[in-house]
Amino acid sequence: MTSNTKRHSSPRRPLPMGIWALGFVSLFMDISSELIHSLLPVFMATTLGASMIAIGFIEGVAEAAAAFAKVFAGAASDLIRKRKSLAVLGYGLAAITKPIFPLANTIGWVVTARLIDRIGKGIRGAPRDALVADIAPADMRGAAYGLRQTLDSIGAFVGPVLAVAFMLCFGDDIRKVLWVAVIPAFLAVGILIVGVQEPERPPIGGETVKSPLWFRWAKQLPRLYWLIVGLYTVFTLARFSEAFLILRAQSVGLSIGYVPLIMIVMNIVYAAVAYPAGLLTDRIQSRIILIAGLSVLILSDVILGSASTPLAVFAGAALWGLHMGLTQGLFSKLVADHAPVSLRGTAFGIFNLAGGAATLSASALAGILWSLLGASATFFTGAAFTFAAMTGLIIYGFLYPADKKPAP
Repeated sequence: MTSNTKRHSSPRRPLPMGIWALGFVSLFMDISSELIHSLLPVFMATTLGASMIAIGFIEGVAEAAAAFAKVFAGAASDLIRKRKSLAVLGYGLAAITKPIFPLANTIGWVVTARLIDRIGKGIRGAPRDALVADIAPADMRGAAYGLRQTLDSIGAFVGPVLAVAFMLCFGDDIRKVLWVAVIPAFLAVGILIVGVQEPERPPIGGETVKSPLWFRWAKQLPRLYWLIVGLYTVFTLARFSEAFLILRAQSVGLSIGYVPLIMIVMNIVYAAVAYPAGLLTDRIQSRIILIAGLSVLILSDVILGSASTPLAVFAGAALWGLHMGLTQGLFSKLVADHAPVSLRGTAFGIFNLAGGAATLSASALAGILWSLLGASATFFTGAAFTFAAMTGLIIYGFLYPADKKPAP
């Protein structure tokens, strides 16, 4: 306890420049991705004639593809001991898909682009998250993940802002607006190549490194790590694709040109909360913050399920962003703290695989519920899953005990 008090009361050191560079990479790629994603559900539903079930399935499959790629990329980054090269590959794949969206004339083209884009996200995700832990000091991981999430979220609301502005400029011509997304995507790749230096990772005290692609490596991950994965999986079942926030706004009468404002509101709140929440997780028990985040998500789902006006949807989206800011960086910190250093990439890969499988199930279920029972059923079901996750967290109150020290 004494050492913790001294550490927390000492002046805070600045975060390494590599963390800032990774944050700006996320910012520019999210400007590109969210500009597209804020219009893509409407583009699929109106221009290409996709059904709600098809949209839910496409979104779920895309996120699941990312998750499966993450588990192998994370393991590969442990095996070859090079994370940056995999991150460059992943961001590069995402960048080259951006021109496909405005060129798409069928759902097949959109599915192809989304899959390649999300596979790119999967390839970069676990190595990048592990790279943050490699660069940041152990007592600053909450702040490091919080900063990256904040910059990521700034990009996530700048993208929809640009979508609204260019929709007005181009007279609601979605295809023309989608071309704008190409520039920041390639800028992100350039920053990653030039601005991030990967630290050397010497072998850890006598550990024998075998191929982490072997599933028996999972046995080396501690029980506390698996509790975190289990909680995150249930939590993710409650948090289907944000495409349904956009569709909810349209369903209550928000004009197509202003639908991206939903993502702007959500991500403004997300960006404002993520870094302060990250700083807080370096100081207090994670369980308290997680319970707060889950409570906010329940309230968001209830408001969105009951919404009959655009104003109510904006309120629900703001609360959605609040829960994201409280929880997303925190889960990454928990994984980094409780995974062995030599298996950190693998741990992030498995963690994201579980979340991706849950996202696939949640998005497919959301589309089916929406089509059969209406929008309200989709969001009220999300609230029920969130309550289950919060109950499990309270029961397993030892999720992040004070006497458990994070990995260096």
